[in-house]
Amino acid sequence: MPDNRIRMATGAVLAVCALLGTGCSASSDDHKEPMAATVTIENQWASAAETGMAGVFGTISNTGDHEARIVSGESPIAGHVEVHEVVPDATGAMTMRPKAGGLEVPAGGSRELIPGGDHLMLMDLKQPLQPGADVSLTVVFEDGSSLPVTAQIRDFAGADEEYTPGGAGSGGGHH
Repeated sequence: MPDNRIRMATGAVLAVCALLGTGCSASSDDHKEPMAATVTIENQWASAAETGMAGVFGTISNTGDHEARIVSGESPIAGHVEVHEVVPDATGAMTMRPKAGGLEVPAGGSRELIPGGDHLMLMDLKQPLQPGADVSLTVVFEDGSSLPVTAQIRDFAGADEEYTPGGAGSGGGHH
């Protein structure tokens, strides 16, 4: 008889573990929702440019319960798309450079992409960006998911920062 009790107790423990494991995996599946599925970009616009590079700005909102991290992008009119930040250099001058680790959009929060701050850069432009037209790009997240974006091109002189390239193909001055 004692062996039956041990077997029943072991079975009960295994059943509880199985239930807890199922509950945990269901919860984990909720967090595996693609980052792009919970993110929107509003009031987006891109700076006009004849050549080189152009900034993309707007408000990014994340309605999800986990952080979303933008790491790059793609656009048919650019050689590549980078996430940039503007920081003071050793002399105090504002310098634009690729943002290591990408751009975090907090769970339930938002992030501003602004001239003179964090933004996306269309690098090595393949054609001029004329005011009033639209530019298409795809924002790529850390988990590999992506979000298509269309931004209106606007006249903008720039935020007077210098550009410090983080890799090959800097593409020229910031506009």
